[in-house]
Amino acid sequence: MKYEIIIFDADETLFDFKKSEREALKNTILEFDIEYDENHHLKVYKEINTAIWKELEDGLITQKKLKAERFKRLSDKLKVEFNEFEFAKSYMKHLSFGSFLYDDSIDLVESLNKDYRLTIITNGLKDVQDNRIRKSIIAKYFEDIVVSEEVEVSKPDPKIFEHALNNIKHTDKSKVLIVGDSLTSDIQGGINFGIDTCWFNPNKVINKTKIKPTYEISNLIELKDILEQ
Repeated sequence: MKYEIIIFDADETLFDFKKSEREALKNTILEFDIEYDENHHLKVYKEINTAIWKELEDGLITQKKLKAERFKRLSDKLKVEFNEFEFAKSYMKHLSFGSFLYDDSIDLVESLNKDYRLTIITNGLKDVQDNRIRKSIIAKYFEDIVVSEEVEVSKPDPKIFEHALNNIKHTDKSKVLIVGDSLTSDIQGGINFGIDTCWFNPNKVINKTKIKPTYEISNLIELKDILEQ
């Protein structure tokens, strides 16, 4: 076997984070007695959230500040007044209940667990990922689940990968593969750390960046074909 360790990203790789996000935003806005318009509110929030998590990847903001800052920006953009700290608390509560797996996720990890050591690295917040991922039905297949807020370092920083391998006492990078949906976070992180990478690209987006994954798949089950090469 070429690989012994498979590192998975969680959200938008194994877990349907978009669905979790959609439900959490809707429930939070309704909780604050704001008339909800999914087409408008979700679009604005996604733009803000995508930008602020990219700021985190680039080291421009801390996860502690990110928690409420994104909702301050949302309040400003929507021109609706609410306490961003209370809004953040409510949103994370609702988000933590939203653990939705993709159809192939269970079969894939259950199958791989027989021959490979599996771990997860997720750029996320502890209170949210504890419920969504560590208490999910697939958590038992993973030796470890590393949450960026807990270790105070995020992908693509190679230190989070080093932390993950130290946790499972593995040192041979040539035997490690990371699978994730984000070129700038998962794939660039793997490249920075010096391990092989597999880009999960279900929408078959054209890669116009200089980031070149070792492999590319559009369906999770295709990962088995790569591992059997």
